[in-house]
Amino acid sequence: FSDHLNGLFSPLKFPPDLAARILTHASHPAAFHGHNAQSAFIAGRRVLESYLLLLLTSSPHLKPSHDLQEIVSRVLNIYFLGEHIGSKWGLGRVMRWTPTIATSMLTDDARVDKTKLLKDVGLYKVQGDAVTAVIGGIFQQFGGSVAHRVFHTRMLPRLLLPQGGLPVCFRSDANAACARLGGSRGDLVLDPSTPEQQEQKLEAPQEQNLDVPPLHRQTL
Repeated sequence: FSDHLNGLFSPLKFPPDLAARILTHASHPAAFHGHNAQSAFIAGRRVLESYLLLLLTSSPHLKPSHDLQEIVSRVLNIYFLGEHIGSKWGLGRVMRWTPTIATSMLTDDARVDKTKLLKDVGLYKVQGDAVTAVIGGIFQQFGGSVAHRVFHTRMLPRLLLPQGGLPVCFRSDANAACARLGGSRGDLVLDPSTPEQQEQKLEAPQEQNLDVPPLHRQTL
């Protein structure tokens, strides 16, 4: 588990127990030892909502007619995150979870709608839960500045899609934020000796304002 997350978010180093909990769904028998539905991981959802709302409310393209709640719900829809972020991160290959349908329904028949099948077995939902758990885990383990950079450089650029993604009028804001933080391969850990990264650190929201419960309080 750690190797997979470390590879995705280099140079971050995830503790083995944290990585295992992030990638274990409550449906799996191993969830008895800890899973990603615990409150610290659920808090990843609040972190994502906060970062997206900060982007939207600071945009010069925001209009009174925009429904912020609807935009946030659409962009951060758990199935949408699972399909477009979880799949890209390869979470389905490493997660521990139990499908919601019998294995006999998993077939290679070409007539089967693969997208519908993946939804039926619950893969996108489970991957979406894991995505929010990843953000919650990063926020708690590495801090709000790192989670903020992951959101803008590893997540939001992949959510600029015609169906269900960020509205077109805000995409220039998302692209500008990504570029400002170094692009899709930008550094996740700031070097305080670098002037431009000092400036980026000042732009990142402070984690203490998000009121997320710490991981060490979780009961396994």
